[in-house]
Amino acid sequence: MSRDPAKLLYAESHEWADVSEQDGQKIATIGVSAFAIEQLNDLVYMDLPEVGKVVSAGEEFGEVESVKAVSPLYSPVSGEVIEVHTELPDNLDKLNEDPYNFGWVVKVKLSDEASLSTLMDAAAYQKQCSEAG
Repeated sequence: MSRDPAKLLYAESHEWADVSEQDGQKIATIGVSAFAIEQLNDLVYMDLPEVGKVVSAGEEFGEVESVKAVSPLYSPVSGEVIEVHTELPDNLDKLNEDPYNFGWVVKVKLSDEASLSTLMDAAAYQKQCSEAG
């Protein structure tokens, strides 16, 4: 499945969320935006949470490290981590090439859909990035 960045939701902290429904549950696939990856440059390490971890919107759930800095990863939604992209830390170069498909980080089963209302659509996110640049 190919993910369209224009149809994703974004947090101010540059994580994206792709929300779908599975077996009657809302699941958010979460990753890091191309803008953030470009800013970080030369990724060298990624720390991911364990399956079963409960996360809250805006709470740190992992980190990504580049040669320049260590950046926390913040969950854009609240819920339970049900899957972790375990291949990602060993293939960070692919994250640069394909942040929206190969580059997903975790999947979270939503416990509270209210967190979705705080996220931006792609147009609002692009505006934030252009103002930051």
